[in-house]
Amino acid sequence: MRKNEYMKVHTTNYFNTLIEVAEDCPVEIAETPKSIPGKPSVAAMQYEILTSHPYEFTSDEVLFQVYANRNDLLPSDYDSCRTAFFSKGQPCFRTSPLAKRYGFGVHSDSNGRVAIYSRESATYEALSNDTEIVKVKAMRSSKK
Repeated sequence: MRKNEYMKVHTTNYFNTLIEVAEDCPVEIAETPKSIPGKPSVAAMQYEILTSHPYEFTSDEVLFQVYANRNDLLPSDYDSCRTAFFSKGQPCFRTSPLAKRYGFGVHSDSNGRVAIYSRESATYEALSNDTEIVKVKAMRSSKK
């Protein structure tokens, strides 16, 4: 057997869960992440994927795509790099600047597909009040 066959595979996926905006998020109204031209930030890349393709990708898929883009990976290398990437634990969307800094909640549906909603939106409020959905807070930026 090859080494990769023994590697533990980690995941960042949630199911039927809302990652709520962090308690210490500095904005009351969600903001679109800004980037330096030609060098998009992690937040900007996540935002672009999730607003262009709501509920199309899982958290794992979004986070790996951002990693691949930032590291200029070739699509032909995705399979082997993805295995290595998920062989160790990766930060989930609870640590995303979208939920910590920019005021977006991240909803994972029952299939693990994700979308974002601004904290002031009716959809975010409805998801927050839905007793069938698990709620977890995004990580705080500062220590309490």
